Amino acid sequence: MKIHGLQKMTLLDYPSKVAATVFLGGCDFKCPFCHNFEIVNGTLPPIMDEDELFSFLEKRKGLLDGIVVTGGEPCINPSLPSLLSGIKDLGYLVKLDTNGYHPEILNNLIGEKLIDYIAMDIKNSRDKYAMTCGLSFLNTDIISRSIDIIMNSGLYYEFRTTVIHEYHTASDFEDIGRWIEGAKAYYLQQYIERDTVPDKSLTSPSKDKMSEFLDIVKKYVPNSSLRGIE
Repeated sequence: MKIHGLQKMTLLDYPSKVAATVFLGGCDFKCPFCHNFEIVNGTLPPIMDEDELFSFLEKRKGLLDGIVVTGGEPCINPSLPSLLSGIKDLGYLVKLDTNGYHPEILNNLIGEKLIDYIAMDIKNSRDKYAMTCGLSFLNTDIISRSIDIIMNSGLYYEFRTTVIHEYHTASDFEDIGRWIEGAKAYYLQQYIERDTVPDKSLTSPSKDKMSEFLDIVKKYVPNSSLRGIE
């Protein structure tokens, strides 16, 4: 397996843990607001292979608590179970970031005890899901299946939405709230404008809008909060 990026230490990506973040290439979504699009579209070359990663992690034992595996979308890589198994064998906790479009893989990873924490993106309301992912069609029943698996996994988890002024409205968050009602944790992340994303015309919502949307989802998921507010 090729590794496309490595953040050697982070205090933000794995709640309450000191972690490293591993970036895998490729994704089946084409989100116009993706901050890692050079990893998704293959323009960013790999920086190391799996053996080099394990050598780095061996040296960091005792300094790091966990490893975050993100992308792109990690679940499209057939070697993901082997990678996670190797990380677990080194004694690390594993957090997986996913778009939720591979519920059976998620189910298998949970069953094999290869992950300890799951963060799943909820891109938008069901009616606007495909558009927000940059696709012409998307089966939201698959997303619902992943939501159900995660909420019944017994693991630590969170759902999160990157909120974009052009894409999200109050009615969208009413739908999302009902969709994930009763979840352990849900975060609204303010989109940060960057010139590296596919659609450079997208803008950040205001603080007031973020607070309005938070009030809506709190009716369904009391443990909801804001991230990245500027």
